[in-house]
Amino acid sequence: MLSRVRPRFVDKVSLNMINQLLDDILLDGVVNNGERESIIEENGIRSDRARRLIDIVIKKGDRASRKLIASIQSRDPELYSELGLSCGQPAPRGELAYSAEPQVEMKWSSSLSLATDSFWLEKQNDREVYCGTKESIANRVALLITNIKFTNEKKNRYGAEKDEENMKSLLTNLGYEVVKHTNLTGKAIDEAFIEFSKHPKLTKTDSVVVVIMSHGKLGAVLGVDTQSGTAFDDEFPINNIYKHLGPENCPALLDKPKIIIIQACRGAKKGSVILRDSANPAVLCDNASMSAAEENIDDDGFRRVHKEKDFISLLSSTPDTESYRHKMYGSFLIQYVVEVFNTYAHKDDIEELFRKVNIKSIVQMPNKDRCSLTKTFYFYPGLAGI
Repeated sequence: MLSRVRPRFVDKVSLNMINQLLDDILLDGVVNNGERESIIEENGIRSDRARRLIDIVIKKGDRASRKLIASIQSRDPELYSELGLSCGQPAPRGELAYSAEPQVEMKWSSSLSLATDSFWLEKQNDREVYCGTKESIANRVALLITNIKFTNEKKNRYGAEKDEENMKSLLTNLGYEVVKHTNLTGKAIDEAFIEFSKHPKLTKTDSVVVVIMSHGKLGAVLGVDTQSGTAFDDEFPINNIYKHLGPENCPALLDKPKIIIIQACRGAKKGSVILRDSANPAVLCDNASMSAAEENIDDDGFRRVHKEKDFISLLSSTPDTESYRHKMYGSFLIQYVVEVFNTYAHKDDIEELFRKVNIKSIVQMPNKDRCSLTKTFYFYPGLAGI
């Protein structure tokens, strides 16, 4: 079908529309960053850029063509109609109509699918699943930290407002009271964790979720006063999360899942970018040394617990690499998390949800890290009447 409308597409599509379509098909995995940038940089004339765009998509086959058609329909219904791409338009002999195989495309939910009482009851009888009573689910609490505006305005994270909005909405819908902070220094992030570790709901909740979104480097999230290229960057060591929420400093969360999501670079390896969430290209390690000395405990009334237990983390990229963000839609990781959780959180456990985020990711590879869960955790969205 795209081959048939190619001349009209080249004639009618605007330059702004071409760039929007390129953004859409990048998110859909039809093109990669290199292809997108080559289309833009090597074709300064509007008509040349349009020809290059549609030719690349046509060569990638029916599925890629359907994605572009869907984007045209969403972005510019008038152009969609002028090109004769409407579903009611008969396809030429031998060509596949756009609407002929709608079941082939994965349908991501734009709203949270809800769990059933029967599903929850079934899991309550499973000793391999973290217990979540309706009362504990109703007392959930989450920490959301988003750095958007920096002292050095060149580091401002455009599009991060959308991330903050999307994550707050998702967490609220999952039943969490959201403790939200915006534009914090590294020291202030640390203080926010200390304050959160004393939240009165932690003794009643079944779990916590922590989301941090900022610039970053290996082992650290950067605060808003960071200055690239110095040895004194404003930073928050990621290890502090596990220290502040671990059993030693936060006994209220003992044996409860602590889910960590971090959108930030872990290095600055070069590659095609939309926006880079990295700061200092130097890769620094912020490991905190831990004493291995054993204590002699004679009293059987003492309970020995692991210093780091019942955590699971999802980082936006693999070590030493960059994370990407779209100026309009926000970070790729957060987009993936919202879509996957909306669609599957009512029936999948947290590890399976993170696996699906990895599968969906095209531009970057999120990395599950420091998983010390001893059981399976489910969100049961909607169970507490949210």
